[in-house]
Amino acid sequence: MARTAAHFDVDPVIMASDDAPGVASLRAALEGGGTSSTLSLVSQNGAAVELPGTVQQLLLQIVRELGDGNAVTVLPVHAELTTQEAADLLNVSRPYLIGLVDDHRLPCSRTAGKHRRLRLADVLAFKHQRDIERRAALDEMSAEAERLGLQY
Repeated sequence: MARTAAHFDVDPVIMASDDAPGVASLRAALEGGGTSSTLSLVSQNGAAVELPGTVQQLLLQIVRELGDGNAVTVLPVHAELTTQEAADLLNVSRPYLIGLVDDHRLPCSRTAGKHRRLRLADVLAFKHQRDIERRAALDEMSAEAERLGLQY
């Protein structure tokens, strides 16, 4: 059974100002590596541990976001969200999210107590598709405004 997001450390991590030089150095090392180079961490006993490529890619994404001043949270995609957590992620109200579930636009499972649980992967896929549709609608509106010579 997948654990809900509450079972993971979901508190966002924000870079402390005194960490900026170290984060910048790490970002440069990760970005300069390319796909063929290998990076290693040195353990407390001095042994070098090679970082797999997937770990390097993930670290680079995290370091870029932190370096850009964004908070970061890492969750496994199999994590399950409560309806409130999913609503917060989508920036919608909980009742609106329940409507999406009831309309079968977002899949969910039920706990033994009949509570709804949504997979993080499903919520992120829904968000991605919604963002694509919104961008297309905005592009269409902009093109129409230009065609009509409207000032905006």
